[in-house]
Amino acid sequence: MSELTLFDPYLQRWKAEPDGQPFATHAGHLMPVRLAEHPDGRLAMIKIARHIDERIGALVMCWWDGHGAARVYACDEQAGALLMERAAGPGHLLTMAANGQDDAATKIVCDTIGQLHAKRPSPPPEELLSLSCFFESLAPMAQREGGLMAECAVVANRLLDSQHEQVVLHGDAHHSNILDFGERGWLAIDPKRVTGERSYDYVNVLCNPDLKTCTDPTRFARQLDIVLNTASLDRRRLLQWVMAHAALSAAWFLEDGERDEADKELAVADLARHALG
Repeated sequence: MSELTLFDPYLQRWKAEPDGQPFATHAGHLMPVRLAEHPDGRLAMIKIARHIDERIGALVMCWWDGHGAARVYACDEQAGALLMERAAGPGHLLTMAANGQDDAATKIVCDTIGQLHAKRPSPPPEELLSLSCFFESLAPMAQREGGLMAECAVVANRLLDSQHEQVVLHGDAHHSNILDFGERGWLAIDPKRVTGERSYDYVNVLCNPDLKTCTDPTRFARQLDIVLNTASLDRRRLLQWVMAHAALSAAWFLEDGERDEADKELAVADLARHALG
């Protein structure tokens, strides 16, 4: 089936017109569209989930109801297909972080996560996973690799057994999953299907491997302080979550045969370990 054929039912059902070429990411198939019946031809995006994790993530997007996240205009729950608000602002957090606005980018990430964690009037979607399930790749890889990864796995197990302030998490709140929506501000896309301690959602601003400076000790210390102050988190607990997540991310990279990227994540874990004293 061609990508265009894949979108045909949704273009018709939601009275949308293509406004660019369809494309695919790890999260799903996407097509930029305009809403034909809207007076200003409103910009939107159709996203069709690739697998069940993204399908449940689509339900999380609906549950957030546009608060801290892109608005969902329509949803096919069975297929995990969304018609959602499209980011049209000029800003990009990764570009900001790499060009002298790292502090501002970190605060935007933290403020957006805070909105996502706010209480909602309705119960969250079913079929969400616990953080323990999310971390299932770490233990076998830590046993194989040993060393720092094994140490991080011990820390992760302690954290997972003692979680508090549990919320529906974004699960992947890095710089490229929080976008500039112009007048609506910075909003999240592409959540995972996971619940757990709220501190966990803040680790990616420190661990993001797409940011070349993530292993810089000075950058790490500065952004750590900004996260702690903006999100009112416990310093020791956040550093432990950074160790845990950086090792998990390294495990995922190793599963894909990407040793250099895994080593970068473990370098971040080492920064967190040293910061713990």
